Amino acid sequence: MGILAGILAALLLLQTVLFLKYQRQVKDICRQLAFLVRNDSNMMITSDIETGEIGKLKDSLNELISRQRREKNRYQEKEKMISEIYTSLSHDIRTPLTSLDGYFQLLETSEDPEEQSRYIQIIQERISSLKEMLEELFLFAKLKNDSYKIELSACCFSSILKQTVFSYYDEWQKRGLKPEIQIPEERLYFTGNEQALRRLIQNVIKNGLDHGKDKIGIRMYRKEGRIVLRISNRTDHPEQINISRVFERFYKADSARSRTSSGLGLSIARELAARMEGEMRAGITGDEFWIEAEFPEIQG
Repeated sequence: MGILAGILAALLLLQTVLFLKYQRQVKDICRQLAFLVRNDSNMMITSDIETGEIGKLKDSLNELISRQRREKNRYQEKEKMISEIYTSLSHDIRTPLTSLDGYFQLLETSEDPEEQSRYIQIIQERISSLKEMLEELFLFAKLKNDSYKIELSACCFSSILKQTVFSYYDEWQKRGLKPEIQIPEERLYFTGNEQALRRLIQNVIKNGLDHGKDKIGIRMYRKEGRIVLRISNRTDHPEQINISRVFERFYKADSARSRTSSGLGLSIARELAARMEGEMRAGITGDEFWIEAEFPEIQG
């Protein structure tokens, strides 16, 4: 009996010691958690006990803390992005608005019908540019929202490209451009969205028209099971283009700063490509600036 009583007492003592140890660990974890709540710190919760329920509690809390920090970082990134958007647009919109105000004043004071007609045409062009800038802003904001989805289906890449390219015929005629176009007759398909691809192509062509010189090339070809679209243009100052930044939002090469542009066109194009399982890249060869968009080919 004495031996059994001794064993029972030892077990009770061990249980008490373990209970007190667990209690201290729980209190310590609570103190650490309270500290992390009150202070902006990158610390994590630690514990002397790595196994059992205490270890599980510590791991669960650390996972919650990590998740909360990731959410906080995403929120801060979005706040920063929104701030940059408004700062840039307030600057970019001010110029055409000031110009509009000037032409409205000229229109009011002019009595020459030809002058009035010219001022009205310029005003319409400025309003159209402002509309494009705002549309790009709204689309960019949508693409940065994780809940915004693009419906994907099998699309004929070559057909969409031809339709979009030919819609620029009048613009090229007006500018005296003769684009070099190479689009194969065969119908090549990919998993994408017709409107998204059309917008991507338009943004890259518009970039070439706004910032390029007297030559623009459009070529589509197949490479190792992928569809590649290459759009290129000549530029007078290739050294002013920072290739590593061309897809950044609001990036503009020095020679383009005075042009009416939101600086979002190529950034939007890359976001659209990524939503359609594609990728984009840019480069300079001699005085030629080029952009390529690449997508996996599928059977039509």
